[in-house]
Amino acid sequence: MKLSGQTILVTGATGAIGQAICRALVVEGARVVAQYGRNRGAADALLADLGQAARILPADLSDPEAPTALWQAAVAAEGRVTGLVNNAGIRSEVPVNAPLADWQRVWAREMQVNFLAAVDLTRAAILHFRQIGGGRILNMASRAGQRGYASNAMAYGASKAALINLTKSVAQSHGAEGITALALAPGWVRTDMAEDFIARHGAAVALGGIPVGRMAEPDEIGELVAFAFRPAQASLNGAVLDVNGGSYLR
Repeated sequence: MKLSGQTILVTGATGAIGQAICRALVVEGARVVAQYGRNRGAADALLADLGQAARILPADLSDPEAPTALWQAAVAAEGRVTGLVNNAGIRSEVPVNAPLADWQRVWAREMQVNFLAAVDLTRAAILHFRQIGGGRILNMASRAGQRGYASNAMAYGASKAALINLTKSVAQSHGAEGITALALAPGWVRTDMAEDFIARHGAAVALGGIPVGRMAEPDEIGELVAFAFRPAQASLNGAVLDVNGGSYLR
């Protein structure tokens, strides 16, 4: 029970990765506040699975007011929140020759959900962590944010690159306050998003560049997140952990 006494807010908790993160945190002894968007049924099922160690909170992270309100609701409900996992994310496609209004709409929504929501949650977390003596933030970035991405999904890659930079900035600026930050940068993880990509483009396109020959499983991500929140892992501050099967090396 390495995480006993911690309360951690996890966004995007009803997706495959979010569920795996919540389960792994609870197994290690943490209490989880699980954010969901529209899928109340999946949220209720997750709560039933996690039991008394969790609560669920709704928030539409595409609304600029929602992230701060979500943090405030979590603190009001729990009294003390020691960790934040910015896991919520979307991946949209828009070609460069799309109408300008469509192009701007996709970019604006992608940046809001993937990055700006995390920015506001990070701000709220830092202010709270200062009051309680520290805390930890883990951002779910992506291999796409490190090596670039396909033309029709550049917004996704750009949002994840920004998230990596945010992580490093928090680590450098607030580590001395006991507020640490790190990021995970997965390649393909077996989620609905990945399965949709395979259905459209084929498994060879997704797996061809991965030396280990398979996607990561959501449980692998959950285990790493739980490990990263162990109090002893303060020296991971500022790290970006690659989980890509060797498909991107730096």
